[in-house]
Amino acid sequence: MALNRIQGHNIYVGGVLALRNKVALREANITHIVSVLRMRPEETLTESFENLKIQVDDSEDEDLLQYFSSANAFIQSGLDAGGSVLIHCAMGKSRSVAVCIAYLLHRDPQAWNPETLLKVIQQSRSVAEPNDDFMSQLWLYHEMGCPDDVQDHPMYMRWVSNRHIELSTACGRAPEMDVVRFEDELPSRESMAGERSIEVRCRKCRRILATTPFINPHDKNDSRTSSKTPQSLDCAHIFLHPLTWMRPSLFPDSVDKTSTDNAPLSGRLTCPNAKCEANVGKFAWQGFQCSCGKWVVPAIGVARARVDVTDQPAAAVKNVADAASNINNNTNRLGAMGIRLPPHMRATHTDSHRNNL
Repeated sequence: MALNRIQGHNIYVGGVLALRNKVALREANITHIVSVLRMRPEETLTESFENLKIQVDDSEDEDLLQYFSSANAFIQSGLDAGGSVLIHCAMGKSRSVAVCIAYLLHRDPQAWNPETLLKVIQQSRSVAEPNDDFMSQLWLYHEMGCPDDVQDHPMYMRWVSNRHIELSTACGRAPEMDVVRFEDELPSRESMAGERSIEVRCRKCRRILATTPFINPHDKNDSRTSSKTPQSLDCAHIFLHPLTWMRPSLFPDSVDKTSTDNAPLSGRLTCPNAKCEANVGKFAWQGFQCSCGKWVVPAIGVARARVDVTDQPAAAVKNVADAASNINNNTNRLGAMGIRLPPHMRATHTDSHRNNL
Protein backbone atom coordinates (compact mmCIF):
# COMPACT_ATOMS: atom_id res chain seq x y z
CA MET A 1 0.00 0.00 0.00
CA ALA A 2 1.24 3.52 -0.79
CA LEU A 3 0.40 4.81 2.70
CA ASN A 4 0.13 3.17 6.11
CA ARG A 5 -1.85 4.29 9.15
CA ILE A 6 -0.03 4.56 12.45
CA GLN A 7 -1.88 2.48 15.00
CA GLY A 8 -4.05 4.57 17.32
CA HIS A 9 -3.67 7.81 15.34
CA ASN A 10 -5.19 9.40 12.24
CA ILE A 11 -1.67 9.76 10.89
CA TYR A 12 -0.41 8.05 7.76
CA VAL A 13 3.13 7.60 6.47
CA GLY A 14 3.97 7.01 2.82
CA GLY A 15 6.13 7.79 -0.17
CA VAL A 16 5.62 10.41 -2.84
CA LEU A 17 3.56 7.94 -4.89
CA ALA A 18 0.91 8.09 -2.16
CA LEU A 19 -0.06 11.52 -3.50
CA ARG A 20 -1.29 9.91 -6.72
CA ASN A 21 -3.50 7.39 -4.95
CA LYS A 22 -6.62 9.56 -4.77
CA VAL A 23 -8.84 6.69 -3.68
CA ALA A 24 -6.63 5.85 -0.69
CA LEU A 25 -6.35 9.51 0.28
CA ARG A 26 -10.10 9.93 0.19
CA GLU A 27 -10.76 6.73 2.15
CA ALA A 28 -8.24 7.82 4.80
CA ASN A 29 -9.91 11.25 5.06
CA ILE A 30 -6.58 12.98 4.42
CA THR A 31 -6.93 16.76 4.84
CA HIS A 32 -3.35 17.77 5.68
CA ILE A 33 -0.12 16.67 3.99
CA VAL A 34 3.45 17.12 5.27
CA SER A 35 5.93 16.84 2.37
CA VAL A 36 9.43 16.12 3.66
CA LEU A 37 11.70 16.17 0.62
CA ARG A 38 13.85 18.55 -1.38
CA MET A 39 12.10 18.00 -4.69
CA ARG A 40 8.72 19.66 -5.05
CA PRO A 41 5.81 17.38 -5.98
CA GLU A 42 3.50 18.57 -8.73
CA GLU A 43 1.33 21.34 -7.30
CA THR A 44 -1.78 19.62 -8.62
CA LEU A 45 -1.13 16.66 -6.31
CA THR A 46 -1.43 18.73 -3.12
CA GLU A 47 -3.56 21.72 -4.18
CA SER A 48 -6.75 20.36 -2.58
CA PHE A 49 -5.03 19.78 0.79
CA GLU A 50 -3.44 21.87 3.50
CA ASN A 51 0.25 21.32 2.78
CA LEU A 52 3.45 21.90 4.79
CA LYS A 53 6.69 21.60 2.80
CA ILE A 54 9.95 20.72 4.59
CA GLN A 55 12.76 20.80 2.04
CA VAL A 56 15.51 18.47 3.25
CA ASP A 57 17.44 15.58 1.72
CA ASP A 58 17.80 12.15 3.28
CA SER A 59 21.42 12.76 4.24
CA GLU A 60 23.33 12.86 7.50
CA ASP A 61 24.29 16.53 7.22
CA GLU A 62 20.70 17.80 7.19
CA ASP A 63 19.19 19.67 10.13
CA LEU A 64 15.72 18.13 10.37
CA LEU A 65 15.49 18.99 14.06
CA GLN A 66 14.77 22.67 13.34
CA TYR A 67 11.48 21.74 11.63
CA PHE A 68 10.01 19.60 14.39
CA SER A 69 8.14 22.48 16.07
CA SER A 70 6.38 23.68 12.90
CA ALA A 71 5.61 20.11 11.80
CA ASN A 72 4.13 19.23 15.20
CA ALA A 73 1.88 22.29 15.17
CA PHE A 74 0.74 21.58 11.60
CA ILE A 75 -0.03 17.92 12.30
CA GLN A 76 -1.93 18.82 15.46
CA SER A 77 -4.01 21.41 13.60
CA GLY A 78 -5.06 18.79 11.06
CA LEU A 79 -6.05 16.31 13.75
CA ASP A 80 -7.88 18.98 15.76
CA ALA A 81 -9.90 19.87 12.66
CA GLY A 82 -11.16 16.29 12.48
CA GLY A 83 -9.10 15.21 9.50
CA SER A 84 -6.22 12.84 8.93
CA VAL A 85 -2.60 13.73 8.18
CA LEU A 86 -0.28 12.17 5.61
CA ILE A 87 3.45 12.55 6.22
CA HIS A 88 5.44 11.58 3.16
CA CYS A 89 8.97 11.74 1.77
CA ALA A 90 10.34 10.03 -1.33
CA MET A 91 10.01 6.44 -0.12
CA GLY A 92 8.20 6.77 3.22
CA LYS A 93 11.23 5.31 4.97
CA SER A 94 13.47 7.92 6.62
CA ARG A 95 12.47 11.60 6.62
CA SER A 96 8.71 11.11 6.97
CA VAL A 97 9.18 8.51 9.71
CA ALA A 98 11.49 10.84 11.65
CA VAL A 99 8.90 13.65 11.53
CA CYS A 100 6.18 11.22 12.64
CA ILE A 101 8.31 10.05 15.59
CA ALA A 102 8.98 13.68 16.58
CA TYR A 103 5.25 14.40 16.70
CA LEU A 104 4.47 11.31 18.78
CA LEU A 105 7.34 12.15 21.13
CA HIS A 106 6.01 15.68 21.56
CA ARG A 107 2.59 14.31 22.54
CA ASP A 108 3.99 12.27 25.41
CA PRO A 109 7.77 12.46 25.94
CA GLN A 110 7.57 10.61 29.25
CA ALA A 111 5.93 7.53 27.75
CA TRP A 112 8.12 7.01 24.71
CA ASN A 113 11.60 7.28 23.31
CA PRO A 114 12.66 7.32 19.63
CA GLU A 115 13.57 3.63 19.54
CA THR A 116 10.29 2.37 20.98
CA LEU A 117 8.27 4.64 18.69
CA LEU A 118 10.19 3.42 15.65
CA LYS A 119 9.17 -0.13 16.54
CA VAL A 120 5.54 1.00 16.85
CA ILE A 121 5.66 2.57 13.38
CA GLN A 122 7.39 -0.49 11.90
CA GLN A 123 4.38 -2.56 12.95
CA SER A 124 2.38 -0.57 10.39
CA ARG A 125 5.16 0.22 7.90
CA SER A 126 7.93 -2.33 7.94
CA VAL A 127 10.30 -0.29 5.74
CA ALA A 128 10.44 2.55 8.30
CA GLU A 129 14.09 3.32 9.11
CA PRO A 130 15.33 6.92 9.58
CA ASN A 131 19.02 7.41 8.86
CA ASP A 132 21.39 7.35 11.84
CA ASP A 133 21.76 11.12 12.07
CA PHE A 134 18.01 11.68 12.09
CA MET A 135 17.74 9.15 14.92
CA SER A 136 20.46 11.05 16.81
CA GLN A 137 18.48 14.25 16.31
CA LEU A 138 15.36 12.54 17.66
CA TRP A 139 17.29 11.41 20.74
CA LEU A 140 18.51 14.97 21.24
CA TYR A 141 14.94 16.24 20.86
CA HIS A 142 13.83 13.73 23.48
CA GLU A 143 16.65 14.79 25.83
CA MET A 144 15.58 18.42 25.35
CA GLY A 145 12.12 17.48 26.62
CA CYS A 146 10.44 17.84 23.21
CA PRO A 147 9.87 21.62 23.56
CA ASP A 148 7.42 23.68 21.51
CA ASP A 149 10.29 25.96 20.49
CA VAL A 150 13.33 24.04 19.29
CA GLN A 151 15.50 26.72 17.71
CA ASP A 152 15.81 28.89 20.84
CA HIS A 153 16.62 25.95 23.11
CA PRO A 154 20.21 26.02 24.50
CA MET A 155 20.80 22.37 23.65
CA TYR A 156 19.79 22.93 20.02
CA MET A 157 22.01 26.00 19.69
CA ARG A 158 24.94 24.06 21.16
CA TRP A 159 24.28 21.21 18.73
CA VAL A 160 24.30 23.63 15.79
CA SER A 161 27.56 25.13 17.05
CA ASN A 162 29.13 21.68 17.29
CA ARG A 163 28.05 20.87 13.74
CA HIS A 164 29.83 24.02 12.52
CA ILE A 165 32.90 22.98 14.49
CA GLU A 166 32.86 19.49 12.94
CA LEU A 167 32.55 21.02 9.47
CA SER A 168 35.57 23.26 10.12
CA THR A 169 37.73 20.45 11.49
CA ALA A 170 36.79 18.26 8.51
CA CYS A 171 38.47 20.96 6.41
CA GLY A 172 41.54 20.84 8.64
CA ARG A 173 41.05 24.14 10.45
CA ALA A 174 39.80 25.46 13.77
CA PRO A 175 36.28 26.94 13.83
CA GLU A 176 35.60 30.65 13.59
CA MET A 177 35.18 32.15 17.04
CA ASP A 178 31.73 33.54 16.25
CA VAL A 179 30.28 30.02 15.89
CA VAL A 180 31.64 28.87 19.27
CA ARG A 181 29.23 29.20 22.20
CA PHE A 182 31.01 30.46 25.31
CA GLU A 183 28.45 29.11 27.74
CA ASP A 184 29.14 31.45 30.67
CA GLU A 185 28.41 34.47 28.45
CA LEU A 186 24.84 33.24 27.87
CA PRO A 187 21.83 33.70 30.19
CA SER A 188 22.40 31.74 33.39
CA ARG A 189 20.74 28.39 33.90
CA GLU A 190 19.69 27.11 37.31
CA SER A 191 20.33 23.51 38.29
CA MET A 192 17.32 21.22 38.32
CA ALA A 193 15.85 20.32 41.69
CA GLY A 194 17.77 17.46 43.26
CA GLU A 195 20.65 17.73 40.82
CA ARG A 196 24.07 17.42 42.40
CA SER A 197 26.23 20.52 42.31
CA ILE A 198 29.82 20.13 41.15
CA GLU A 199 32.72 22.55 41.29
CA VAL A 200 35.96 22.02 39.38
CA ARG A 201 38.94 23.98 40.77
CA CYS A 202 42.55 24.37 39.73
CA ARG A 203 44.49 22.15 42.12
CA LYS A 204 47.38 24.61 42.33
CA CYS A 205 45.59 27.92 43.06
CA ARG A 206 42.01 26.79 43.86
CA ARG A 207 40.47 29.04 41.19
CA ILE A 208 37.03 27.77 40.08
CA LEU A 209 37.22 26.57 36.49
CA ALA A 210 33.69 25.22 36.00
CA THR A 211 30.46 24.34 37.77
CA THR A 212 27.67 21.88 36.97
CA PRO A 213 25.95 23.77 34.10
CA PHE A 214 29.23 24.01 32.17
CA ILE A 215 30.26 20.36 32.39
CA ASN A 216 29.76 18.43 29.16
CA PRO A 217 27.98 15.21 30.23
CA HIS A 218 30.10 12.23 29.33
CA ASP A 219 29.89 8.65 30.48
CA LYS A 220 31.11 5.22 29.47
CA ASN A 221 27.52 4.37 28.60
CA ASP A 222 25.51 6.01 25.87
CA SER A 223 23.86 9.27 26.98
CA ARG A 224 20.46 7.72 26.30
CA THR A 225 20.88 5.23 29.13
CA SER A 226 23.44 6.83 31.43
CA SER A 227 22.65 8.45 34.75
CA LYS A 228 22.66 12.19 35.33
CA THR A 229 26.16 12.04 36.85
CA PRO A 230 28.25 14.23 34.52
CA GLN A 231 31.42 12.11 34.57
CA SER A 232 32.62 8.62 35.35
CA LEU A 233 34.93 8.76 38.33
CA ASP A 234 37.68 6.80 36.58
CA CYS A 235 37.85 8.98 33.44
CA ALA A 236 41.10 10.88 33.08
CA HIS A 237 39.41 14.09 31.88
CA ILE A 238 36.37 16.15 32.78
CA PHE A 239 34.96 17.55 29.56
CA LEU A 240 33.65 21.11 29.58
CA HIS A 241 31.71 23.40 27.27
CA PRO A 242 33.68 26.42 25.98
CA LEU A 243 34.05 29.09 28.68
CA THR A 244 35.34 32.66 28.55
CA TRP A 245 38.56 31.90 30.45
CA MET A 246 39.52 29.44 27.70
CA ARG A 247 39.49 32.06 24.95
CA PRO A 248 43.27 32.88 25.14
CA SER A 249 44.03 29.17 24.72
CA LEU A 250 41.45 28.44 22.02
CA PHE A 251 42.00 31.67 20.06
CA PRO A 252 45.41 33.03 21.10
CA ASP A 253 45.67 35.54 18.23
CA SER A 254 42.21 37.05 18.65
CA VAL A 255 42.83 40.64 19.70
CA ASP A 256 39.62 42.17 18.39
CA LYS A 257 37.58 38.99 19.05
CA THR A 258 37.12 38.35 15.34
CA SER A 259 40.53 37.30 14.05
CA THR A 260 40.90 33.51 14.24
CA ASP A 261 43.02 32.84 11.15
CA ASN A 262 45.79 31.21 13.17
CA ALA A 263 43.68 29.47 15.79
CA PRO A 264 45.12 26.04 16.62
CA LEU A 265 43.20 22.81 16.11
CA SER A 266 44.46 21.56 19.45
CA GLY A 267 46.52 22.73 22.39
CA ARG A 268 46.81 23.17 26.15
CA LEU A 269 44.38 24.77 28.58
CA THR A 270 45.99 26.96 31.24
CA CYS A 271 44.54 28.27 34.47
CA PRO A 272 43.15 31.79 33.96
CA ASN A 273 44.69 33.00 37.22
CA ALA A 274 47.57 35.22 36.04
CA LYS A 275 49.60 34.28 39.14
CA CYS A 276 49.14 30.57 38.44
CA GLU A 277 48.78 29.75 34.71
CA ALA A 278 49.14 26.06 35.48
CA ASN A 279 48.51 23.54 32.72
CA VAL A 280 45.07 22.19 33.63
CA GLY A 281 44.11 20.23 30.53
CA LYS A 282 43.92 20.18 26.76
CA PHE A 283 41.56 20.76 23.85
CA ALA A 284 41.14 19.32 20.38
CA TRP A 285 38.41 20.69 18.12
CA GLN A 286 38.55 17.47 16.10
CA GLY A 287 38.07 15.50 19.31
CA PHE A 288 40.09 12.96 21.23
CA GLN A 289 39.41 9.65 22.89
CA CYS A 290 38.78 9.63 26.62
CA SER A 291 40.48 7.04 28.81
CA CYS A 292 37.12 5.23 29.04
CA GLY A 293 37.20 4.67 25.28
CA LYS A 294 34.54 7.17 24.26
CA TRP A 295 35.41 9.65 21.51
CA VAL A 296 34.38 13.21 22.43
CA VAL A 297 33.95 15.91 19.75
CA PRO A 298 34.81 18.70 20.26
CA ALA A 299 36.99 17.75 23.21
CA ILE A 300 37.76 20.43 25.81
CA GLY A 301 38.89 18.68 28.95
CA VAL A 302 40.59 19.43 32.24
CA ALA A 303 42.83 16.66 33.53
CA ARG A 304 41.45 15.07 36.68
CA ALA A 305 45.01 14.86 38.04
CA ARG A 306 45.33 18.66 37.81
CA VAL A 307 42.02 19.73 39.32
CA ASP A 308 39.98 19.14 42.45
CA VAL A 309 36.30 18.23 42.18
CA THR A 310 33.73 18.81 44.90
CA ASP A 311 30.35 17.13 44.60
CA GLN A 312 27.42 17.77 46.93
CA PRO A 313 23.61 17.78 46.76
CA ALA A 314 22.08 20.95 45.33
CA ALA A 315 20.05 21.34 48.53
CA ALA A 316 23.24 21.69 50.56
CA VAL A 317 24.52 24.35 48.18
CA LYS A 318 21.22 26.21 48.45
CA ASN A 319 21.35 26.09 52.27
CA VAL A 320 24.87 27.53 52.24
CA ALA A 321 23.81 30.23 49.79
CA ASP A 322 20.73 31.08 51.87
CA ALA A 323 22.82 31.29 55.02
CA ALA A 324 25.32 33.56 53.32
CA SER A 325 22.49 35.72 52.02
CA ASN A 326 21.01 36.05 55.52
CA ILE A 327 24.40 37.04 56.94
CA ASN A 328 24.85 39.64 54.22
CA ASN A 329 21.35 41.01 54.79
CA ASN A 330 21.89 41.29 58.55
CA THR A 331 25.27 42.94 57.98
CA ASN A 332 23.73 45.43 55.57
CA ARG A 333 21.01 46.31 58.06
CA LEU A 334 23.56 46.94 60.83
CA GLY A 335 25.59 49.13 58.52
CA ALA A 336 22.50 51.06 57.50
CA MET A 337 21.81 51.75 61.19
CA GLY A 338 25.17 53.52 61.45
CA ILE A 339 26.82 50.80 63.50
CA ARG A 340 30.52 50.45 62.79
CA LEU A 341 31.26 46.82 61.97
CA PRO A 342 34.42 44.92 62.89
CA PRO A 343 36.78 44.27 59.94
CA HIS A 344 35.84 40.60 59.51
CA MET A 345 32.16 41.55 58.98
CA ARG A 346 32.76 44.21 56.34
CA ALA A 347 31.87 42.70 52.96
CA THR A 348 33.79 44.08 50.03
CA HIS A 349 33.00 44.13 46.33
CA THR A 350 36.12 42.09 45.68
CA ASP A 351 35.13 39.38 48.15
CA SER A 352 31.67 39.01 46.66
CA HIS A 353 33.08 38.46 43.17
CA ARG A 354 36.26 36.60 43.99
CA ASN A 355 35.12 33.24 42.67
CA ASN A 356 32.99 34.32 39.75
CA LEU A 357 33.74 32.64 36.47
